Amino acid sequence: MPTFSIGADDFLLDGRPFRILSGALHYFRVHPEQWADRIAKAKLMGLNTIETYVAWNQHSPERGVFDTTGVNDLERFLGLVADAGMYAIVRPGPYICAEWDNGGLPGWLLHDPELGLRRSEPRYLAAVREYFEALLPIVAPLQIDRGGPVILVQVENEYGAYGDDHDYLRTLTAWTRELGITVPLTTVDQPTAQMLEDGSIPELHKTGSFGSRSLERLATLREHQPTGPLMCSEFWDGWFDHWGEHHHTTPVAETAADLDALLAAGASVNIYMFHGGTNFGFTGGANDKGQYRSHVTSYDYDAPLDEAGHPTEKFFAFRDVIAKYAEVPTEIPPAATDAPAFTASFGQEVPFADVADEIAPLQAFDRIPTMDELGAFSGLARYRASLGGRGGVLRFAEVRDRVVVSVDGVPVGALTREFKERSIVIPAGETLELLLENQGRVNYGKRLGEPKGIIGPVSLDGVELTSWGIAPVALDRLDAVVDAAVTRTADAPISGAGPVLLTANVTLDAPTDLFLDTAAWGKGLVWVNGFLLGRYWSRGPQHTLYVPGGQLRAGENRFTVFEFHALTTPTLSFLARPSLGPTEF
Repeated sequence: MPTFSIGADDFLLDGRPFRILSGALHYFRVHPEQWADRIAKAKLMGLNTIETYVAWNQHSPERGVFDTTGVNDLERFLGLVADAGMYAIVRPGPYICAEWDNGGLPGWLLHDPELGLRRSEPRYLAAVREYFEALLPIVAPLQIDRGGPVILVQVENEYGAYGDDHDYLRTLTAWTRELGITVPLTTVDQPTAQMLEDGSIPELHKTGSFGSRSLERLATLREHQPTGPLMCSEFWDGWFDHWGEHHHTTPVAETAADLDALLAAGASVNIYMFHGGTNFGFTGGANDKGQYRSHVTSYDYDAPLDEAGHPTEKFFAFRDVIAKYAEVPTEIPPAATDAPAFTASFGQEVPFADVADEIAPLQAFDRIPTMDELGAFSGLARYRASLGGRGGVLRFAEVRDRVVVSVDGVPVGALTREFKERSIVIPAGETLELLLENQGRVNYGKRLGEPKGIIGPVSLDGVELTSWGIAPVALDRLDAVVDAAVTRTADAPISGAGPVLLTANVTLDAPTDLFLDTAAWGKGLVWVNGFLLGRYWSRGPQHTLYVPGGQLRAGENRFTVFEFHALTTPTLSFLARPSLGPTEF
């Protein structure tokens, strides 16, 4: 069988020097029918390796569950990498960052407020052990010395930016070996002395994460990893976007020049990202470095392959650089083609209030629990309290992350965590209704694992409201409930006034990628054929949702929209190309 090891100066494949030319491709951000296409295009750019994180929370929505079907079929994904004649790097965390909800850590970990994340804390380690016991037996048989593609496995992720518990790292390393991983183990940190020292142990090979000043960063890395190959295992070729910002891009020529300098120095590389994909559903995370900012649905990342898998100018620039150091296939992928552009009409509209009791049946509370205490680790929650004819200043201790406030069925306004909004004047009325959105858990830094929902008491003119009806919103039952509601209501023009649920049937001759235009809509969620594409928001920068052709079918396709505010234009429009927003304001 082949072997892969770390030599005095190089990675060694069957004892001979080998340079890793890798690209990041997260299987859980790409429709499974598109995996083979994206892998093949990586090879056409000159890459020899595919790297992926493993998102623990994606596989384990609840403790004791480890789903490996559909988009979670890591074994199939790695098999496709092998079929393409490429190698693989697996980064199982347990923490991954990745602009992913909670950095990949499951929400159910937070049931125990005393549990200590990412350190030698027994309850946390017990959960990690369960995760490793489910995951690593999938990876182990696919290692290179057993005929598979896996050549490296990473332990933890950017740990030096979070902690310095080396006993924790030793425990993860020991378990990884015990559970069958024999290939070299690595860590990654930004190339600062503190992070490189805090984030690794001698048993692990240090690598760096950076996107510029390659020679300077490699020199710092060499100071802390004096032997073995140099590797930038996250070469940042773009960046991610938050709602309310511009769409981030990096200059192609400058980024290619940094890649050139890195390769000229003899280093190995993993391009982060080769293809970003999409934060489908509620999977996007958030940052909070003094101000909470949630990530948009697109994870285009300004990567060599765009969100829909088309080669960009950066693809060809990187390919030209790689060709100076390795053999590159002569074939190139086809250029992007326009998606179908057309419009469709909504056929059904149901006010959320009409079906709220069916998809979110209220339970009585005398205090407000967090969403985590309700067992809801993502999505929406509904709250109701009696006002008794009163109005005044409604004040929240804290909102995580956004709440739409209504009185007697009439929307009054919204409060956001982003702008630290905690009070609103409401008119006199009988019933207060709140629709709370978890906009994504922080994925980096000390605010990992914090609870979601309405935190602490809610008061009206200084008097705490203590009698509540509260429930998470069961979005998996949406279509059936809407259909039942429509049969009970008379036909009426589509108003688009939210909170409202709308459906449309779109007929296609064949499955194909689409770009749903959301520019004229307010804020909400979109499903297609029961699959949650993700969030949209008029504040941008993103104004289309990518609809993968693999999620569509020839004939009728059902689109369901949950609009929180209002659709300026209550129709569906599909554009020829995506609209990810301006690159600067």
